[in-house]
Amino acid sequence: MSAHPTHTDTLVIGGGVIGTSIACHLAEAGVGTVLLERGTLGSGSSAATAGVVRTYFPGSPLTGSLAVRSLEAYHSFAERTGIPLGLERVGFLVLFTEERQVADFRREHAAQRAAGVQVELVSAAEAARLNPLLDERSVLAAAWSPEAYACDPAAIVRGYAAAAQEAGAVLLTDSPVTGIDPDGRVRTPTGSILATSVVCAAGPWSAAVAALGDVPLPVSADPIELLLTDPPDNPPVTLPMALHATSGLRIRAWRDRVLVGMGRPGPDESRQAWLGRLSHLLGTVYPALDGVRVRRGWSGALEASPDGGALIGRHPSRPFFYAAGFSGQGLCQAPAAGEIVRDLLAGKQPWTDPAGLSADRFPAVAASLTESFPNSLARTAGDAVALAASPAVLRRRSARGRGAARQRRKSS
Repeated sequence: MSAHPTHTDTLVIGGGVIGTSIACHLAEAGVGTVLLERGTLGSGSSAATAGVVRTYFPGSPLTGSLAVRSLEAYHSFAERTGIPLGLERVGFLVLFTEERQVADFRREHAAQRAAGVQVELVSAAEAARLNPLLDERSVLAAAWSPEAYACDPAAIVRGYAAAAQEAGAVLLTDSPVTGIDPDGRVRTPTGSILATSVVCAAGPWSAAVAALGDVPLPVSADPIELLLTDPPDNPPVTLPMALHATSGLRIRAWRDRVLVGMGRPGPDESRQAWLGRLSHLLGTVYPALDGVRVRRGWSGALEASPDGGALIGRHPSRPFFYAAGFSGQGLCQAPAAGEIVRDLLAGKQPWTDPAGLSADRFPAVAASLTESFPNSLARTAGDAVALAASPAVLRRRSARGRGAARQRRKSS
């Protein structure tokens, strides 16, 4: 844990894949950066995933475009950070059981391809060839996207954290945020830090953190549980990640077992009833897993937005930025999110139009975000962002970051 500073150019709240990516991108751009994490790095929703990065997201070519760009970054991640991700290509299979789902796929296929997503419609027989556990009679067709990779989520956090520190960022763990003042002062139990800009990347806690600064973010914290089967009689050597589109049932190979997820019990459903429903569907779609015992794997909370898409943007009148609501897919979008926040903070146009990512795409949020603030505060915030993004300041920060990195290397 680094020494506690008293001020910084930008303060990032949240030390998962999104927060560490943002810290890395900012620090490497020469922005003085402090990151606060309430626990240990990567201990939030980043630790409650199935460990797969993919590019195909049914119904959301925009998410796919972020994932395509992020996957490019992951392929060069070890070269950039020195941390290998152990990428193993597994592919992603979405199983369709309704004609409507097939029609929806065909309708958006061109948009998915335009976003750079590699995906095609395959027959039930081809789906069963790709996933030998599948009973082809249980599906009509499937979407097949080869660009999906098993990876180590903790390595992504470690890599971005190391690169951020190398570029001069200060990362503080066990540092929950208890308050955010209008002037950018962020309070913790051990002291406060005055920041020119604040970035909320707190995962499932993003709504609560943003509320400390009177900023509305429509992010909910949804509990999720992942399960592990006992080893089946003939454990698959390789297996694509597969999603049953109607139920949300997901599986992927996990050593000699199968990792299984299907959200969580319904509002009036007991866990036992949910497990029974999951086990029945698992055995129907994948007969080789019928009767195989399902055990607890791990659980956690995932951040979710109302439409399932990421929220990336800034408050209209204050230097408060956010990257949240990734709905369980932060791994797939973290590099792209870091780039977008970096460019927004610098006053530059990101590589993609950020309008579709802003929280004000939701009318209720837009009304709240555009409520007037004192003119002096709005001017102060605007001046602060302009100053923070000025070339002279960025040059000074870049030199400071490189100098700090050189000093660390000399002393190591």
